[in-house]
Amino acid sequence: MQRDSNPADSLPLSRDPPNLVLHGTEATGKSFTINALLKLIQTPSAIIRSKECITTRHLLQRTLTEIQNALGNTAPSIDGRCESISAFVLQLQRLLDGQKKFILVFDNVDRQREAAPTLLPALARLGELIPNLTTIFIITFPRPNLFQDPGIPHIHFPPYTRAELLNLISASPLPLQHPINASPPPNGPTFTSADLDYLWPRFTAAVHDSLAQPATNSLPSFRTLCARLWPAFIAPILSNQYSPREFSKLMVRNRHLFQSEDLLKHSIVPPPPPSHPSTATPNPLKKPQTFTLPPLPTHLLLSAYLASHTLPKHDTLLFSKYSSSRKRRRLTATPHAHNKKTHVANTNRKISRIAMLGAQAFPLERMLAIHSALFRDYDDDGEGGDWKRKRAQGGEAEVLMQFSTLVGMGLIARAGAAGGGGGGGGGADPLADGGGKWRVNVGKEFMRQVARSVRFDLDSYLLE
Repeated sequence: MQRDSNPADSLPLSRDPPNLVLHGTEATGKSFTINALLKLIQTPSAIIRSKECITTRHLLQRTLTEIQNALGNTAPSIDGRCESISAFVLQLQRLLDGQKKFILVFDNVDRQREAAPTLLPALARLGELIPNLTTIFIITFPRPNLFQDPGIPHIHFPPYTRAELLNLISASPLPLQHPINASPPPNGPTFTSADLDYLWPRFTAAVHDSLAQPATNSLPSFRTLCARLWPAFIAPILSNQYSPREFSKLMVRNRHLFQSEDLLKHSIVPPPPPSHPSTATPNPLKKPQTFTLPPLPTHLLLSAYLASHTLPKHDTLLFSKYSSSRKRRRLTATPHAHNKKTHVANTNRKISRIAMLGAQAFPLERMLAIHSALFRDYDDDGEGGDWKRKRAQGGEAEVLMQFSTLVGMGLIARAGAAGGGGGGGGGADPLADGGGKWRVNVGKEFMRQVARSVRFDLDSYLLE
């Protein structure tokens, strides 16, 4: 249907259909067309804004009130309360008794809040129970079997073309001036309406061509996007760097505005105004985000990671106090040290089984043993004495409580069918099922950051 044609010639209301569906994207003229039509045919009607109704009961009661107001003094007195569709139909029959014809319009009925699945099919059957009633539904996208009636005529309002969209957006240009909260310079440039008429259509065409599909699915979204980009686009003009007639230079200067899609993201937090990349200066006070934990849970997490990424046969060499650091460095640096041909060993080097399989399951006792070794080395460096005294006073209760906290945070997960691979809920008890088996749930880069926070050399304990 053409939007510029006569709506009375397009809508099939002369044949008195019981139901009619108008569908199309947002702001395509559906409500405007039906309002113009109702003024032309001079038939009693009522338009219900469904998205303004909170519940289904609110929608039904408001519908009865609007119909009663449309009929005026000829409307019989009814009880405005209706708890169900059945009560709504009975009161609607009393209101329309003796009327020749009445048109009821539900605008945006597909956005009704707390709508039951049977609401739209029930409203579509009003024409069967009340012959002098025509119900019109205005929706955005018709879903299959929405009304459970395949015989309802549908009228599609197609989206605007590029020429129509630019013509509509050009009818209301934004002003070529500083924002309200910004004070203009005392000797700033002055502009005429001819400058705005020259610049605004070219700007909207550039926005449409660069961000067409994500931005121009509807007229309001396109208008919102233009309003977001306009202040940054005209900033060089207001600072007297360029004139409004130098559109090509403005496009080169502001090309970063049309290359990024950050402004297309919907957020309740207003986005910062886009700035030119050359003027953006890094903030030296801004620090990278770090993950910090108290010393005891940090060592438990490191112990769990080492237990998942090292083989039990290497525990004596890696974590025993009787093993020298020279042997550990030799094992971690050259796993194929037995091969005398070093260049051949490096060329034909194979990935270890533990590296290919990823994090392996470990028993709780092994992790606690690794933690004891690491905690002892940490205390020998003059740190962590308070945690060691707390552990000595509270036994293993403090360690198990911190371990449960790590499980609840999702950093460690129970392995096997008992935990289901998750980390929360009842699987956080380390004493269930005799301790069970566990698996670390974080990556290597994350653990390197955790190890740096306590000055722990993680790579010296990992076998390549």
